Amino acid sequence: MALTMLNELLIEDPSPPLLLCQLSKTAQLDALNYQSCFMQGVFAHFPEILFIHRTYNPRGKVLYTFLVDGPRVQLEGHLARAVYFAIPAKEDAEGLAQMFQVFKKFNPAWERVCTILVDPHFLLLPTLAMEFPTAEVLLSAFHICKFLQGKFYQLSLEQPVERVLLTSLQSTMCSATAGNLRKLYTLLSTCIPPAQLPELHSHWLLNDRIWLAHRWRSQAESSHYFQGLEVTTHVLSQFFGTTPSVEKGMTALLQYLQQNSGDKASFSLGLSPPNNHPPSDGGPESPKVEQLVEARIQHSLNAICTGPAAQLCLGELAVVQKSMHLIGSGSEKVNIQILEDTHRVQPQTPASCSCYFNQAFHLPCRHILTMLSARRQVLQPDMLPAGWTAGCAASLGDIVGSKWSETLDKHLAVALLTEEVGQLLQHCSQEEFERRYSTLRELADSWIGPYEQVQL
Repeated sequence: MALTMLNELLIEDPSPPLLLCQLSKTAQLDALNYQSCFMQGVFAHFPEILFIHRTYNPRGKVLYTFLVDGPRVQLEGHLARAVYFAIPAKEDAEGLAQMFQVFKKFNPAWERVCTILVDPHFLLLPTLAMEFPTAEVLLSAFHICKFLQGKFYQLSLEQPVERVLLTSLQSTMCSATAGNLRKLYTLLSTCIPPAQLPELHSHWLLNDRIWLAHRWRSQAESSHYFQGLEVTTHVLSQFFGTTPSVEKGMTALLQYLQQNSGDKASFSLGLSPPNNHPPSDGGPESPKVEQLVEARIQHSLNAICTGPAAQLCLGELAVVQKSMHLIGSGSEKVNIQILEDTHRVQPQTPASCSCYFNQAFHLPCRHILTMLSARRQVLQPDMLPAGWTAGCAASLGDIVGSKWSETLDKHLAVALLTEEVGQLLQHCSQEEFERRYSTLRELADSWIGPYEQVQL
């Protein structure tokens, strides 16, 4: 019974993949190794750098996903770089050794693996080194970034400090020069309490060997790389990491792979397929469930809000429907990221968010609507200020004019300009930096006076 759904998938696959399963005494799936012919071909073309990502499910089983990496890999699409899936019977030395040996048996190109990228919590490094004796094992830049992000949230820092650290981390990962890494290291030493600093393992930032494996990417390539891995790991989590049943989780994941056959055309033709079918966010439910939830949210918006308010919020919902959103739960707040800057949602009534839309209009923004969609909830009347409820507003212009804050408008303009100037200063040469800094210094002195030092 455990393999019924997986077997149905094999029948539908035109080119039979490798599928090795091991059942427990209770007839449940205990171990699995899976590789399609396409995945085997991708690895044979790009075996030099292997990226290993682990996804845990509620039962404690772990899915190992092997992905190809490196300058030669130009594959587009979710999971297009995935070349092997494996679930070891136990995550110990014996279980991992067996998993790696099966992988090597069906992939002769394993001998050409030069570098293996892993996450900071990967403890069985001796087993990995024994099975791949000629490969160098390094921490991946992506996993270090996710590790530090998680630590920033766990430390419950003041919001301005947290925002500065997250922004600096993002810019450093997209331009991982020795100087930028040193600056981030210094910033952590300054902002993080000394007693908690060892938890961050900030010395990783000074290990140049880690960053040489990532530094060849341009700033745009780095941003695209991190965004792609963010989506890939989210897809793995939504199908396997949220489902207690290993069989159902793997079936949903393999069905998703089969449905996204555009990735194969991309590999064979060297083209990037259009990404018209992003995965849904609510786990391996069918698209009909997602559409029903979104329709209910739209209905609640139209029923509760004024026409102008519904118009603004439906615009936000349209962004949510076309975007990949990532949700992380905290003790009191929910972190919502729609592949943009992270914002904090306060789910308790009245719901609020740190984004500019919610602060300016006090309406449910895309982040609050994402939270409602993920929780299968709808808008409630007490989530709106009285001025936005049905029957209270005359027109969109009247309400926007009455709600618009000149102070917030100025703050937004200054914040955008400051961010742009900061980016220009971070990514210019030392000579250009000195010239631009001198210009800013003269401007500040002309506004405030040459006798008063202004911090830039």
